[in-house]
Amino acid sequence: MIKVNESEREYRFGDSGPKYLRKGPFLSAGIVAFNPGQDFQGHHHKIMEESFLMIEGELDFYIDDKLVKCAKGDLITAEPGESHYIVNTSNKVAKAVFMLAPFQLQDKFIVEDK
Repeated sequence: MIKVNESEREYRFGDSGPKYLRKGPFLSAGIVAFNPGQDFQGHHHKIMEESFLMIEGELDFYIDDKLVKCAKGDLITAEPGESHYIVNTSNKVAKAVFMLAPFQLQDKFIVEDK
């Protein structure tokens, strides 16, 4: 059994960015927060799929350059090989639970044009 509380972890950039609650061995998961105007560099994974469950606000996801707007309650998945770029174009903080599986220590490839 593994149990962790969100309050035990910190966002990468203080008040935003990813906050990992678990890193492997089968799944990586956490919460990501985006301040208004903030984005996350486009990337893809060769083995892992990455899913996001929106829990607050709205985010624009570009999956292989196709815009998909997501709001609270939406679940979106970028499958292996699909590039994904995320930006908060709203004037409110947005948060999502993220999950990556199957866990791979090194499986992130930056997309240069985003």
